[in-house]
Amino acid sequence: MTKENIDNDPYKSAGVDITAGNNLIELIKGDVALTQGKDVLGGIGGFAGMYRLNNDFQNPVLVACTDGVGTKVALAQQYNNLENIGQDLVAMCVNDLVTCGAQPLFFLDYFATSKLDVKEASLIIGSIARACRASGCALLGGETAEMPGHYIDNNFDLAGFSVGCVDEDKIIKGDDIEDGDILIGIESSGAHSNGYSLIRKVLEQSECSNDEKKEMVDLFLKPTHLYPKVIQDLTKNQKIKGMSHITGGGLTENLPRSIPKNMAVKVYKKSWDLPKEFQWLKDNGNITEEDMYRIFNCGIGMVLIVNTEDVSSIQSIIDGHGYKNFEIGCVERNAQTHISYI
Repeated sequence: MTKENIDNDPYKSAGVDITAGNNLIELIKGDVALTQGKDVLGGIGGFAGMYRLNNDFQNPVLVACTDGVGTKVALAQQYNNLENIGQDLVAMCVNDLVTCGAQPLFFLDYFATSKLDVKEASLIIGSIARACRASGCALLGGETAEMPGHYIDNNFDLAGFSVGCVDEDKIIKGDDIEDGDILIGIESSGAHSNGYSLIRKVLEQSECSNDEKKEMVDLFLKPTHLYPKVIQDLTKNQKIKGMSHITGGGLTENLPRSIPKNMAVKVYKKSWDLPKEFQWLKDNGNITEEDMYRIFNCGIGMVLIVNTEDVSSIQSIIDGHGYKNFEIGCVERNAQTHISYI
């Protein structure tokens, strides 16, 4: 590299293209604007996003979540299937946020890459924007970082940050969960965004046909369900005593997080069918049933804890949102074993 090359565009000579970043902003402006309502002040391009807290909340408590997509990004890159990875990012944050009864208000993304591909980045951010709209929150801002030498080849990573709000007296704490309460499981759309290091390993080592592998890849790359709309409908009209978003740690690790310490959950394994991709993963990866429940959601993405008498009406509302759902277990008093499968 000559001194003249450096002087013409010194930053680009180091691997960072400012013009590409500016072009990306122009491409995504429309998608971002569609997520922003009257409570968003200012627009894209400022140093910070501003959001006006409206009068819907009498005693507002802010709720915040952050997450990423994990190595599902690597699988999506490997098979050139990136159009929905932004939904995974939004879902992993807002699905956590709603478990306490909060309403998502806004979302911010962080996209870091070895070399900015404007077309690829706009595809990803476009899917983030669509997922924000579907979740009822604004895409308030974000950051795109080009980091040559840190991210190798054409690699990138995503992180997301969501903020919501709930009235203090409507926070779902799980304090009133009692012996005999029922677990309602809402279907997942596959593995969501957890367990993908193991999924990728099994896919790589499997000796199945190319057609079968492609079918499994398509199933594993299905975008994560967005639950905020159905959960908000439920919390407005029904008594929900506790919720569990089934992410890393599967059913085994996540369900006990939502119940009092002196309680346990009993899960009915035969109350739903193990989806095809999970059965394939279990068989081809030689994974024990215990580990399947400890690592993956196994077809259940969100679990509600409710009174017995409310089960029918709650399931009817979930049906109306187009989600399959199942009565998957119950709560019982047990200070020793926090979860069991029968």
